Amino acid sequence: MKILVTGGAGFIGSAVCRHLINDTDHSVVNLDKLTYAASLGSVASIEADPRYRFVQGDILDRAFVADLLKAEQPDAIMHLAAESHVDRSIDGPGDFIQTNIVGTYELLEAARTYWSGLTGEKKSGFRFHHISTDEVYGDLPLDDSLFTEETPYAPSSPYSASKAASDHLVMAWHHTYHMPVVLSNCSNNYGPYHFPEKLIPLMILNGLEGKKLPVYGRGENVRDWLYVDDHARALALVATTGEAGRSYNIGGRNERSNLAVVETICDTLDRLAPMPDGSSRRDLISFVTDRPGHDLRYAIDATRIEIELGWQAEETFETGLEKTIRWYLDNRDWWQPIREGRYSGERLGAAVKG
Repeated sequence: MKILVTGGAGFIGSAVCRHLINDTDHSVVNLDKLTYAASLGSVASIEADPRYRFVQGDILDRAFVADLLKAEQPDAIMHLAAESHVDRSIDGPGDFIQTNIVGTYELLEAARTYWSGLTGEKKSGFRFHHISTDEVYGDLPLDDSLFTEETPYAPSSPYSASKAASDHLVMAWHHTYHMPVVLSNCSNNYGPYHFPEKLIPLMILNGLEGKKLPVYGRGENVRDWLYVDDHARALALVATTGEAGRSYNIGGRNERSNLAVVETICDTLDRLAPMPDGSSRRDLISFVTDRPGHDLRYAIDATRIEIELGWQAEETFETGLEKTIRWYLDNRDWWQPIREGRYSGERLGAAVKG
């Protein structure tokens, strides 16, 4: 299959591109705008492969996307292009509305025109795969409840609201226009090539540099952690074998509180790269004012994708985190220019005016 991946220079998108090229027979067209969180360094290992092509462009430009679809004739679209950081959505929600909602609409319409012109097996086999988040479901109490594919949507941040809206658009295009779409909602991802504004890479790099490790509130918020390469395998399965009109929750079954995550990072860093004075990085943990509207807990029930598509996460949180930390230790040339240029670790989304 030829697969068009939007946002393929981002964190999850680049993992998808690397998986499709390295571990499957598919070919990839990577469409990315190259915003602040994107990096062509994340796909440098596959850029010379004849089955891979990068195209810089914006999903908001429907005519451009339509021409690209006509020229490339993909068998599937995997839509990952999105603004994704909750803290940034608090500071500037407009970009999230434009990219995540309007951008998805423009892409859907370009894809619908393209799909409508297909015939035979090319048309019946086509899939539009929209990649979303568990944050659309709102939050859960500190118990054993889980998000399922039937959980009602209750987004609480500008980011999650924009993703919920895009999810509804995708499913509406299926029900109204019979467009063959599949949808997936994932839990928190972590792993190599993660832009260091998110919790795990920020804590790793601050810890390496001996800086404070800011934890929101008391660190009690719980997330289900999913190693990005496990997620990439799941997404490829959904895009190529998922049932049209169906959604799939993807989670790692690795729930941890934010404080427990940071403490594990500290302990792993102390073992792999001890502080020069022998001190514990746990001493760097600092509790800071919580994020406005911070959801308490997310947890995914991944039973559907496990049973129907035969996928399971291979990494535990501990094995995946050690792989992640070792990657950051070995790849300073990827993250140091980001820390020195685009993002140095400053607090985002701290205050709400009103």
